Amino acid sequence: MLEGRPPGSIRVATVNLFARHGDWPRRREVLRAALRELDADALALQEAVVGDGYDSARELLGDGYEIVHQRTGLVGDGTHRGSSVAVRWPVRAVHEVDLHLTPRTWEYSCGTVLVEVDSPVGRLVVGSHGNSWAWWAERERELQAVAVVRRIEELVADHPAHVVLGGDFNAEPQTSSMRFLTGRASLEGLSTAYRDAWEGVHGDAPGHTLDPRNPLRDIEEPGERQGRRVDYVLVRCGDHGPTLPIADAGLAVSEPVDGVQPSDHYGVYADLLPPAGG
Repeated sequence: MLEGRPPGSIRVATVNLFARHGDWPRRREVLRAALRELDADALALQEAVVGDGYDSARELLGDGYEIVHQRTGLVGDGTHRGSSVAVRWPVRAVHEVDLHLTPRTWEYSCGTVLVEVDSPVGRLVVGSHGNSWAWWAERERELQAVAVVRRIEELVADHPAHVVLGGDFNAEPQTSSMRFLTGRASLEGLSTAYRDAWEGVHGDAPGHTLDPRNPLRDIEEPGERQGRRVDYVLVRCGDHGPTLPIADAGLAVSEPVDGVQPSDHYGVYADLLPPAGG
């Protein structure tokens, strides 16, 4: 059961919806209930299915959210399974970063959606990051992380804003792309720093979002028995740490109901406070 959020905070979460794989009719109801319990103000979603008048994110979330789906960089049969952002505040602007940056990305809908809103904690950019998924594609993930950071820096250069970037990053904390994003290494002559909300609250605790005990993992990674943490909520830092203090963070959309797992990934949430001094 999720804890109540601190007064004045906003809740941001990332959830991979796993398209409509598995027993979708039963999984849909479990997902819908879990998202209702999560009660996030902003969501970075991955693998929503959109097409022919159908929108799985809208079906799951219901009314009360503005939902923006990735439009560029989609591949496949035209059924959308890329990145999406859902927010409870009016959308001021939408930006996309096409992440097809090498010939090895052609088979996957790589892209990041960035949504600008006026939130209770100030001007806010919420992003859903959808990079290359394959275990061998860390070079692509490096280039994709750099491209997204460059675009975000352009957006906030003249109009300062808080930035929260969520997603299934397909990379563990020790990888070069995540070390870059969390300020532990530079890439391509660029450095940045985002606070990993889970780490900021739980330190080195595993926090696996890909759990071998989850039976849906066998669809994607048959026989894999090593847990991994690849889903994150990241908060952009200023000179002295994250511009929005992280009050709490944890796993979400993770518990089975009557043997039905919501998704093959566990979600992650972060409760963020207004900046110090207002």
